Amino acid sequence: MELLDFGGNEIYFFEEPSVTGTQFGEALHAFRDASLISIAPAEGRPLINPPMDRTIGVGDQLLFIALDDDTIRRSDPPPGGPALDRVALPAATTPRPENTLVLGWNWRTPGVLLELDRYVPGGSGLTVAATGPSIQEQVDAVRQALTNQSLTFQATDTTDRRVLDALTVEQYDHVLILSYSDVLDEQRADAKTLITLLHLRDIAARSNKSFSIVSEMLDLRNRNLAKATRADDFIVSDKLVSLTMSQLAENPRLDAVFDELFNVEGSEVYLRPAGDYVQLGGPVDFYTVVEAARQRDEVAFGYRLMAAGDDPAQVYGVVLNPDKGAAVEFVAEDRIVVLAAD
Repeated sequence: MELLDFGGNEIYFFEEPSVTGTQFGEALHAFRDASLISIAPAEGRPLINPPMDRTIGVGDQLLFIALDDDTIRRSDPPPGGPALDRVALPAATTPRPENTLVLGWNWRTPGVLLELDRYVPGGSGLTVAATGPSIQEQVDAVRQALTNQSLTFQATDTTDRRVLDALTVEQYDHVLILSYSDVLDEQRADAKTLITLLHLRDIAARSNKSFSIVSEMLDLRNRNLAKATRADDFIVSDKLVSLTMSQLAENPRLDAVFDELFNVEGSEVYLRPAGDYVQLGGPVDFYTVVEAARQRDEVAFGYRLMAAGDDPAQVYGVVLNPDKGAAVEFVAEDRIVVLAAD
């Protein structure tokens, strides 16, 4: 939301001759109050999270996440640079299969399931529970196209608490609640989503298990109602589409940027454990976090402090484009916001 609306930080194209001839990875440290994320060559598409040794050429523009374009100023790091002794060593990891539960159905669902298949590791599981006309045929068609997930389907009422209990929702990593917008009017569809969402929150609280919930809402007022009852559910609505179109109307060049950010190819936004980047248990500045990400061929441009995860006054702990010189003390639950290829 912060990147798409016109309040807070936005994405800016900016030309800074002082870093011409500098490698991209070196330039990441050259702006204290703005987060460099991309090079826009004089010709061709912007390069989101380009190779760290990519040289910034004459005529190249840079893409920044910043509060305003007048905050983008060259400002080299203090003497000594990042605290390299606080950078955590990368650990070799093997992606584990994920289990996803989808509740509800509309014409967008097949596209969502196929796109999801491109992100999850092989051997993952996908369960769809929904009721409505012709869903079985559509599910069968999707099943044939999946490569990383096995798909099971149950035709059932997703607002029934007994059904949700029988699905053992707490065993899933992710739950998507999709609107019945094809067969119900806007308010009735949102009402079903809200009922299901409240059941899921209660199940999560009673089981003391953590799983992400993504809910599709149609009416912005209902979206706000759902969001007010708890912070950490991500509610998707037509407002995101409207904001994206408004950004493109202001700057059509952002089309290529959004295309890569929202596509499985190239680099996307990830929230990853802070302990993967810096040593925990003491203050560290964001220059050091940026350096830790650079060593992994990633761009760090924010963090989330989970101690404030339920506080709307602190934007639920999310800080994008932080002052790189300000010290932060991370704990294991905190996350670093990065652009990464996978």
